[in-house]
Amino acid sequence: MYRFMKASKKNEIISIGEAAKILGVSQQTLRRWDEKGFFPSIRIHPTGNRQYQRQEIAEFIRKKTMQLFYMAENWASDHTGRDPQADFYCQNSGVFHARIGMMEALLMRMHGFEQLYSIITSTTGEIGNNSFDHNLVNWPDIPGIFFGYNLDQRYIVLADRGQGILTTLRRVRPELKNHAEALYLAFTETITGRAPERRGNELKYVRNNIMKYPLTLLFRTGNAELSLRQGDTDIIVKSIDKNIRGCLALITF
Repeated sequence: MYRFMKASKKNEIISIGEAAKILGVSQQTLRRWDEKGFFPSIRIHPTGNRQYQRQEIAEFIRKKTMQLFYMAENWASDHTGRDPQADFYCQNSGVFHARIGMMEALLMRMHGFEQLYSIITSTTGEIGNNSFDHNLVNWPDIPGIFFGYNLDQRYIVLADRGQGILTTLRRVRPELKNHAEALYLAFTETITGRAPERRGNELKYVRNNIMKYPLTLLFRTGNAELSLRQGDTDIIVKSIDKNIRGCLALITF
């Protein structure tokens, strides 16, 4: 399968060899993808060689990179509760701690992360532990969390179908009006040292790590979303269309 396309300056075309190098696959793999229609090539002429548009390769990489995130997002926002895929399901904190230990061991062996692996691990651990500490025996439907990562692509995903931050913080701040207010409060103010409100305090530890180190965080709960990166001084929370039943977090580094 292939497409015919006129060359232009706007469409930056590269060879199959360069495309294979960018994607980290062989030229034979790209030919096979082309034949199956999985990732079609471009032909400037009917008998020409397979070529690719750089912009489409970038979009392909982005979608591939975010595959775990979309999987977690769909699970956390689905109206019907179901166990996530077994490879990413931590039904209790013991399973989560074992898997995060495996992730830390892999990070320790990655070049350039000698000083950062412990920060990445502790930040991930705080978010995951919050889900278990916060919900305890009060999971609305599916207990446990979604936990997956792609260290080659430098991202980690966590999600739960718990009660969410608004329900938790309303126990001590009943005046909270919506998810956005609760999410902002959780990342900016010290609430109390008592469980289960402790989640908000732990998220401030996460915020400090993100602001200090070369990490980014996307955090969603309900219909609210917060984004943070190194050096940020302001906390900006916005509304989103998709409702997350518990919490969803994406850490990149």
